[in-house]
Amino acid sequence: MIRRAKITDEEFRALAELRYRIRRFVQQGNVLAQRAGLEPQQYLLLLTIRGLPEGQESTIRVLAERLSLQHHSAVELVNRMERHGYVRRLRSQSDRRNVLVYLQPRGERLLDRVAKQRISEIRSEGRTLVETISSLLERPRVRTRQDKQILRRKK
Repeated sequence: MIRRAKITDEEFRALAELRYRIRRFVQQGNVLAQRAGLEPQQYLLLLTIRGLPEGQESTIRVLAERLSLQHHSAVELVNRMERHGYVRRLRSQSDRRNVLVYLQPRGERLLDRVAKQRISEIRSEGRTLVETISSLLERPRVRTRQDKQILRRKK
């Protein structure tokens, strides 16, 4: 029977610290987006469009998936963004059934403004986040029967 190693106090602390750091990062990003005149979801849509993996098209389905939204919610978000002049829809040249969403210059300028601040923040504070993740990736040493016997003798 394989026993799973007990979760250590250090692992619980690291997990709590990771959650804190991620939440703080998200909240700070929301504030920066709002200062730029964007709602957080709007900033995330712009970022998602600009940051899609190479070769992936910015269809509503892809955007919805990457934003963890229902398809109809992504459509409404794109509608609002298009009304503001941040994005534009065009039919795909390779598959006319697909509609692709592209950044407009206005959306690109807002995205650049927020993204520059986010990157600067990551460069100055990101090391702590990396260290927290690293501490969780390092697996605690599982004690063998021999280790336990040695520890009992020392007591």
